[in-house]
Amino acid sequence: MATEAKSTRYEDLDSWPSLEVVKALYEGQLAAAAAVGPALPEIAAAADAAADRLRKGGRLVYVGAGTSGRIGVQDGAELMPTFNWPNDRVVFIIAGGEGALLRAVENAEDSVADAAEQISKAGITAGDVVIGVAASGSTPFTVTAIAEATRRGAMTISVANNRDAPLFDVCTNPILVETGSEVIAGSTRMKAGTAQKIVLNLLSSLVMIRLGRVYRGLMVHMRATNAKLRRRAELMVAQITGCDERTAIQALAQAEGDVKIAALIVFGVDRPYAADILARNGDDLRHALADIAGRPAPARADAS
Repeated sequence: MATEAKSTRYEDLDSWPSLEVVKALYEGQLAAAAAVGPALPEIAAAADAAADRLRKGGRLVYVGAGTSGRIGVQDGAELMPTFNWPNDRVVFIIAGGEGALLRAVENAEDSVADAAEQISKAGITAGDVVIGVAASGSTPFTVTAIAEATRRGAMTISVANNRDAPLFDVCTNPILVETGSEVIAGSTRMKAGTAQKIVLNLLSSLVMIRLGRVYRGLMVHMRATNAKLRRRAELMVAQITGCDERTAIQALAQAEGDVKIAALIVFGVDRPYAADILARNGDDLRHALADIAGRPAPARADAS
């Protein structure tokens, strides 16, 4: 496997001056980011398909072992504060269980029985979107979990860093990011891990955008749970509607902190009707604003 290969360029790495070592590691991180580029069409297609499932009430499920599992947990956990994604609609299936997030659990990644049991316990169905992450693409726990999720009809996305990885054979949507050998041979927390983090960032962010949780580059679906976020919500309502700060604060109070509903209230819609308009438009503020204006929603712009 390329991710396990030793590079002759770094054979004497431990004898180099510290600055040269850091430069080599840094170059590896840049290479990891560049390696994501060829996978962008697959990421976009997977996000669109995932949004279609999640729009109907499905869950987002992250599967992995070791570093890959921890990267998946980081991505999924951040969806709640950023996009107000419901806690009960994100699931983590980690080799060795939650304890493995802090300390390595011996042989956990090899346990196919644990993988099948966790998928069954989670009650994975055809409505769910399951993302498996593994640098090698051959981790028995992750391959088994994704295979079982696919068998149950779920949409399954596999992110791996080696071509022809077994993980790609058992999923519906493969995403290959070829990062090659590591500066420190086999240390896939480096280049491979960085690339996985980027892929998951892109994938989940696009899913949330397609689900209407972003409007004009703003996190309009977040919940204001502290002073900083309350201030951010006030600024968002003011930016979206052009109203003054006092009006934004009053609208948010009526909307109980919901930025989308507050924006509609500023435009003269009462709260119950605002909630109805949003529901009618798939919780998409752009379409809801077009609805109250009595005109078609603008076509999606080509940002290229």
